Amino acid sequence: MVVSFGEKRMSKQWWIVAAVAAVVLWFFVSIEPVLAPFFVSMVLAYLGDPIADRLEERGLSRQWAVCVVFVLLTLLVGLTLLLLVPLLGQQIGQLVEALPAVLSWIQSTVLPELQSLTGLDLSTDFDALRKAVLENWKETGTVAASVLAQVSRSGMALVGWLANLALIPVVTFYLLLDWDVLVGKVRRLLPRQWEPTAVRLAKECDEVLAAFLRGQLIVMLCLGVIYAIGLTLLGVRFGLLIGLLSGLASIVPYLGVIVGISVAGVVAFFQFGDWLVLLGVGLVFGFGQLVESTLLQPKLLGDKIGLHPVAVIFAVLAGGQLFGFTGVLLALPVAAMVMVILRYLHDTYKNSSLYDAEHESDKEPSAANEESS
Repeated sequence: MVVSFGEKRMSKQWWIVAAVAAVVLWFFVSIEPVLAPFFVSMVLAYLGDPIADRLEERGLSRQWAVCVVFVLLTLLVGLTLLLLVPLLGQQIGQLVEALPAVLSWIQSTVLPELQSLTGLDLSTDFDALRKAVLENWKETGTVAASVLAQVSRSGMALVGWLANLALIPVVTFYLLLDWDVLVGKVRRLLPRQWEPTAVRLAKECDEVLAAFLRGQLIVMLCLGVIYAIGLTLLGVRFGLLIGLLSGLASIVPYLGVIVGISVAGVVAFFQFGDWLVLLGVGLVFGFGQLVESTLLQPKLLGDKIGLHPVAVIFAVLAGGQLFGFTGVLLALPVAAMVMVILRYLHDTYKNSSLYDAEHESDKEPSAANEESS
């Protein structure tokens, strides 16, 4: 079998591309601790670019459009921190204070019922757990202060943390300003024979990422607000905390409602001692699911993401294991793009002779017969 010069050259080019990709991957893995602010800035710039483009279409220059988007993002983040952080801190403190009473109620009420139903005596083990928690629960309130004190004692760590935090708005601004220029340069760097396929896949990835970042995050936020407002109106303690955590857990389908209704049900029953209040908790989460299925999902997501719940869990765990916080931050967007590439490879394989070699071999004799005739 004779290998032509062109095939040798193509094989050499593939090896060069693979080597460059390996070096780039190694480089990013090596500098992973400093990448978090840049990735956060990329996400913010990606979210803000469509708004800046629409403002440009209305006559604003790119600079003024970016300034408007930057001010809106800053106000949104600032208001969120000012409004939610104090309330969440207050409810976490109340939860810590209520922990001893909750443990006593479980020991005196839940465990006897469990023993009568199953015959299992867990009182001894739970009593040891209760004593351990009660001996240390007061220390949990000073965890934040201890962490801050430790960070402040390490001057370089504090400076690095503040520098990373200050980098986010600066990098976000410049990325927003030159986003379209950077995308155009990357496109021009692509090999000409790969450019049409790469651009098509990039557009599909953009649709998936837009559905996830601008869709899934809004769905999670809306569900968290619905749950928090509903539980607060019912008078359930820690309603804001439970609602927002349930909204965040909704990144995995049905996990948010399962976790939320379980925790809120236990808290509500312990607080009111009435089974009827559980109906109210169920109505709150049922209303949230109704809004999600009839309004939020069709309008914001549709069927563009296509990530199985198991794939979501695996992506988050794998990203955290491999790259820490940065990996968790990028896990689902990367998984969504990988799904687009896998679908392309699947379609390519199904249309190849490797998948249907027998059918292709049948075609060749028939084509030869037609030529001879």
